[in-house]
Amino acid sequence: MSTQTPFNPLARLLHWGMAAMLLAMLFVGVGMVASIAQREWLIALHRPLGIAILVLVLVRIGNRLRHPPPPLPADLPRWQAHAAHLSHWLLYALMLALPLLGWAMLSAGGFPVQMTPALQLPPIAPVDPLLYAWLRWLHGSLAFALFALVLLHIAAALYHAWVRRDGVFSAMAGRGRSPREE
Repeated sequence: MSTQTPFNPLARLLHWGMAAMLLAMLFVGVGMVASIAQREWLIALHRPLGIAILVLVLVRIGNRLRHPPPPLPADLPRWQAHAAHLSHWLLYALMLALPLLGWAMLSAGGFPVQMTPALQLPPIAPVDPLLYAWLRWLHGSLAFALFALVLLHIAAALYHAWVRRDGVFSAMAGRGRSPREE
């Protein structure tokens, strides 16, 4: 990685903002399942947060296509570079898929996706109890996959920050310098 080249400011803002939103979303999702008493307000938070993530991931993909990320370090083993690229595209795919699956699931269940008192999203799937059940299972399963991938992403970031000290973490943190250079 060119340790002098940080990610562009919008990429960093979207990364850290969406990281907070995704972690909140994962815990909200678990809370919705675990707590009957808190379920209503958690659902009211989960739906608009999911749609916000959907919109932001589209902005993020557009920004990434316009402003490619800095290259990975030349001495990074090839399998790690491939794993990094694959994991990032899987993260994007899951951040796109989960809100769409949630929206489709609610549509199939006949539930409105109420964003605000004045804004209701149109259904994107036909009302069908079997489709609802399948989409609910898929939405939950992929949420666990996203959680696992986020944990792997955090582990890789810490590996770059604390073990390799190669500037990869610094580039996203906005410092743009490797501790090896200081």
